[in-house]
Amino acid sequence: MKLNLKTLSPETLHNMHHAAQVVGETMRVLQKSGSNTVGEILREADEFTAWEHIPAEDVYDPDSASQYYYHAHEKSATGDGIHDDEHGHFHTFIRGPGMKYGAEPAPLPDFIMPADKGELNTHIIGIGMDNMGVPIRLFTVNRWVTGETWYKAEDVIKQLDTFEIDLSVPSWPLNLWLSNIVQLYRPQIEKLIQERDEVVTAWQAEHPDVNAYEDRALEVTSYLNINLLEDINALEAAL
Repeated sequence: MKLNLKTLSPETLHNMHHAAQVVGETMRVLQKSGSNTVGEILREADEFTAWEHIPAEDVYDPDSASQYYYHAHEKSATGDGIHDDEHGHFHTFIRGPGMKYGAEPAPLPDFIMPADKGELNTHIIGIGMDNMGVPIRLFTVNRWVTGETWYKAEDVIKQLDTFEIDLSVPSWPLNLWLSNIVQLYRPQIEKLIQERDEVVTAWQAEHPDVNAYEDRALEVTSYLNINLLEDINALEAAL
């Protein structure tokens, strides 16, 4: 999926460029301090174990209802799994109180509305990282992977502007970086979320006897490999 920057509005390009500046500055300061984005989050773990959330209770901003955690998968035996070249990845969410613009959970047959809206959550995007703290991939996942509440793509996309971790813990530069990575890659994330819905719908049609949203055979629903430096250079050239 190659993004044609010429199709984007000047406002969108400038918003992306502002986000790129924050991303670059936070990474510069972290490098100068002898750290990086992955190093910042690993300070929250006594040991780095596959599947465990870092931090254990996730990071949650109550004002924006934005949430994230970092973890890694075990490497596949064949070495060709989508996460095998990653150090780990961030999962980003918006919880129920942050879902605005009339967004309601998708009316799936197995969905039960909880009494507490705070129990609702929707996955925004996964961000695969290398061991130097550089993002290498964006991806979406099936519902069972994170236990999320399923919202239709158009409702998830409407919430992208609201994702913000405005906290000093566990790391202020990491939180700034993560908040702005979502804005820097917003057009690509929109397309990935749309593709997510298309893939799950097609999977259900091909497997009518299973619940596609809970089918362990379908995990990653869309992904895009990225090159941060090349993408920022292309953005600056477009401007």
